[in-house]
Amino acid sequence: MRLRKKDDQQVEKKEEKIEELRPESDEAGAGGNTSCQCNGELKKQLEDHIATLEKQLKEKEEENNQLIEKVKLAQAELVNYRCRKDKETQDMLKYCNQGIITDIIPIVDNFERAIKLDDNDLTDELSKFLQGFKMIYASLSGILKNYGVEEISRAGEVFDPTLEQSLLTDTVEEVDNEVILEVLQKGYKLKDRVIRPASVKINQK
Repeated sequence: MRLRKKDDQQVEKKEEKIEELRPESDEAGAGGNTSCQCNGELKKQLEDHIATLEKQLKEKEEENNQLIEKVKLAQAELVNYRCRKDKETQDMLKYCNQGIITDIIPIVDNFERAIKLDDNDLTDELSKFLQGFKMIYASLSGILKNYGVEEISRAGEVFDPTLEQSLLTDTVEEVDNEVILEVLQKGYKLKDRVIRPASVKINQK
């Protein structure tokens, strides 16, 4: 009897220990679930933060690309501006004498009309004046050539609207259509620029 009683006491003690340990085990399980839940929330927050950073990075990359394009466009415009200014400067230097040459050309026209007079019908005194006109005309023509001025006088050639202006027409059957029959007034070019087109009469069938 004493042994059974003693055994019962031992069993009761073991059960008490089990009961004492059971709440702790339950609490540990609950704590484990809480820890897992916290880890999940932290992971989600990190993922959201990474997604936000990636979005911001993409926006910054697009903004950077736009700025790069603007810089390239500005550089291209600057290069084009410099090219235009360089060409304007070159043209200004190339044709800087155009104004004075345009003023001299009518004087040359007058001298040409004068020297076309028949020297045989003039008195000795007028013939001497005519010789002087011829010398002045030759001098002016030489000066114009030195500055790159060329005459446009293409009688017998096909009419070119970039070089001539047609003032009169005539019909000559043995001559091709659009051929210049007569140069009424010479034209002039300064280097590669037409500063006065020639006035001509062309054949029109």
